[in-house]
Amino acid sequence: MTQINLQITMRDIPHSDALENHIREKAEKLERFHPHLTSCRVVIEQPHKHHHQGRNYEVHVDLTAPGSELVVDRATHEDIYVAVRDAFDAAARQLEDYARRQRGDIKTHSDKRS
Repeated sequence: MTQINLQITMRDIPHSDALENHIREKAEKLERFHPHLTSCRVVIEQPHKHHHQGRNYEVHVDLTAPGSELVVDRATHEDIYVAVRDAFDAAARQLEDYARRQRGDIKTHSDKRS
């Protein structure tokens, strides 16, 4: 079971236990990339925009780790599960990069002016 404080908010869409469980599974997998995550906030919404085609779902993920906050601003797709997958894939990439920086695997460029 995850140690992450997980908060899931669904705006303008009906609550779904299946979707909530899917998000919980995705959040738990993020601990592989950084074991010290403290919180994960997920917002899923379907904005009220007038489109002639299907409306997209937007998924926002906000992760907190010691000393940093990582944000996936928006993953959008007509299929809510695809939007969730894309958002968590982006979050995992950001978390991997953050963990590499913490370990010193990625060197930062220093300003070499004389």
